[in-house]
Amino acid sequence: MNDARSGPEGIQMRIYGDPSRVTLIYLPGLHGDWTLIGRFRSAVAGCVRFVEFTYPRTLTWSLEDHASAIEKALMDGGIEKGWVLGESFGSQVAWPLCARAKSFKAEGLILANGFVRHPVVWGVRLAHRFNQGLSPASMRRMLRGYVRIAKFRQRRFPETLSNLDEFIERHNHLGFQAIGHRLDLIANNDPSQMAQDLRLPVYYLAGAVDPLVPWPYVRWWLRRNCPGYCGGKIIWSADHAVLVSAPQAAAAQIFEWLGPHTSG
Repeated sequence: MNDARSGPEGIQMRIYGDPSRVTLIYLPGLHGDWTLIGRFRSAVAGCVRFVEFTYPRTLTWSLEDHASAIEKALMDGGIEKGWVLGESFGSQVAWPLCARAKSFKAEGLILANGFVRHPVVWGVRLAHRFNQGLSPASMRRMLRGYVRIAKFRQRRFPETLSNLDEFIERHNHLGFQAIGHRLDLIANNDPSQMAQDLRLPVYYLAGAVDPLVPWPYVRWWLRRNCPGYCGGKIIWSADHAVLVSAPQAAAAQIFEWLGPHTSG
């Protein structure tokens, strides 16, 4: 593993695997880091070079700022091309990253319960207001409850359990504020024109149980408006965090899409 960082609150990048393999670049969702992706990372190990990111806990960066910093980190790491895997909020960073066409060359885009313009913007704004209204004590209670559930659900998976301490450390008051900022970015973003102009292959992967992003609408929009859209897959046993709740099935589907680019 190679580990590259850009300051204590800057973009953080880790690289796993053989550079001769196709590169799969993971952009995380609202939580903003790599602490929950351990099982999926293990599922793709040996078949791709896996690059994962943690966003800064910033309250000022735009989506373009995120994309620019990620591109710079990739170039500093000697990664000039690869497939982008945008998970939920990460899809909003993925669109400008793929559209930049500067130093880094995106070979394709996979949306993991991602979206273009969020189909239910009022819901995103409501979640933002709820997040803003949380007291530090409420945040700690929510975090403790989430960690208890995570420890039970992931009790047989040490690659996830080993990252829970980092998850707790990152999700302090500033971490929750950063999540609020990401919700605000989603609510005010419309990358529809980018999606309509993009000529890269685009795939859509979703968990069926998703109260956060209505995937039927997203797939309908992509089919009608995105010229690069090549198809999608719904994993019926998975939820919104499809890479976390169904890592093996998600990896198998992604390998099928990547086809001859992998040896897995």
